[in-house]
Amino acid sequence: MTAGKPARPPAGKTAGKTARKSSRTRTASLSAASAVLGMAIWVGLSKSGIEGFPGPLPVAGRARELIADGTLFSDLVASLRRVLLGFVLGVALAVPVGFAMGWYPLLRGLFEPWLQFFRMIPPLAIIPLAVVLMGIDETPKVFVIFLAAFLSSVVSTYQGVISVDGTLINAARVLGARDRTLFTDVVVPASTPFILVGMRIGLGASWATVVAAELIAAQGGLGYRMQQAQLYYELPTIFVQLIVIGLVGLAMDRLLLLAERRLTGWQERR
Repeated sequence: MTAGKPARPPAGKTAGKTARKSSRTRTASLSAASAVLGMAIWVGLSKSGIEGFPGPLPVAGRARELIADGTLFSDLVASLRRVLLGFVLGVALAVPVGFAMGWYPLLRGLFEPWLQFFRMIPPLAIIPLAVVLMGIDETPKVFVIFLAAFLSSVVSTYQGVISVDGTLINAARVLGARDRTLFTDVVVPASTPFILVGMRIGLGASWATVVAAELIAAQGGLGYRMQQAQLYYELPTIFVQLIVIGLVGLAMDRLLLLAERRLTGWQERR
């Protein structure tokens, strides 16, 4: 290297950064085009003669009213609190249980059939039983959300552990790694992508479950507000709740996706 001249980055690294930037730009452009197309379809449906189908302007007007009187904010806070509590509890239990099942064949044999059995039962089907046994306060709502998040996350974590490449494990053992080091330095990093995918699936299941739970027994929340709007045929209100659920859920999913990219930067991506 010539003295006084700054080192140039490798050509391959520069090309890689350019390709990633180009890919992000293309993705953003496609997302914007998709949003415009979706809005055009919505306007077209509202003008197609479907009785009562609201367009963007009536929905936006109703949203302003709900924001002005504080209803939308209070409903969002109620639903978000239930989702976060149930989701966090479900994931917090699912991760260690999934690791234990994947790492110890004895625990796998004992719990895997029960896990698959309960996974076949939709959490929505548990709502009536939960309401009867736990009452109509917050407990049954949080419980069914917890169940939805737990079942999604535990399966992904368990699958991640048993899918770890055996070559990596054998190589670590040859190098003298003990079980604890093998688990923390090989199994956990290799399972992280599976765990985060399970969390994203569990988050969607949590939102679906909270809306259903609020339709059955609640005094507030986005699902409860939709039920009340249904009784009075207030379609703009229903649209507002649906859009809020979609936007908040999308934002939470993007945060998990960002965490996935940060934690699994070593993983090759397409």
